[in-house]
Amino acid sequence: MKVSIRGKNITVTPGIQEKVEKKLSKLDKYFITKDVEAKVLVRTYPTGQKIEVTIPTEYVLLRAEEVNDDLYDAIDLVVDKLEGQIRKYKTRLSRKSKNNKLAFNIATLEELEDDGEEDVIVKTKTINPKPMDMEEAIMQMELIGHTFFVYLDTESNKVSVVYKRDNGGYGLLETE
Repeated sequence: MKVSIRGKNITVTPGIQEKVEKKLSKLDKYFITKDVEAKVLVRTYPTGQKIEVTIPTEYVLLRAEEVNDDLYDAIDLVVDKLEGQIRKYKTRLSRKSKNNKLAFNIATLEELEDDGEEDVIVKTKTINPKPMDMEEAIMQMELIGHTFFVYLDTESNKVSVVYKRDNGGYGLLETE
């Protein structure tokens, strides 16, 4: 696995680089191809250290972040989260399909206990996106108490989605 590390408000020392590469190399056994690239962003805040890891593969995007006072503990925790995501996808994959589209090395994954949960659609809703600008869409989303809102952008005349971000603020998804 190739690892690219960037630091924001912190200099990535050889020690940090070595620790991240060593920990992420444990995930190599889960991927069939070795040309997977992990993008790592290390940030420092007054409240602690944050590490974000993104591993884009052909069919799935693995992403985890962790905040901790100790950066080395955060690295351990973020790798554990990624490993959990891989196992979760493996369980779903083994339930739903016979071919390994996610490019995971199934033989190296331990079987998770089946929690009995299946991915079942419990509600289907058809919408007719109303034309409005982004500010009005945010207001509508807040009024109905949802975390996202689909609308027809009056400026671009395309369907867009505005959503609340976990770390505060809003995000916007635009269609092409």
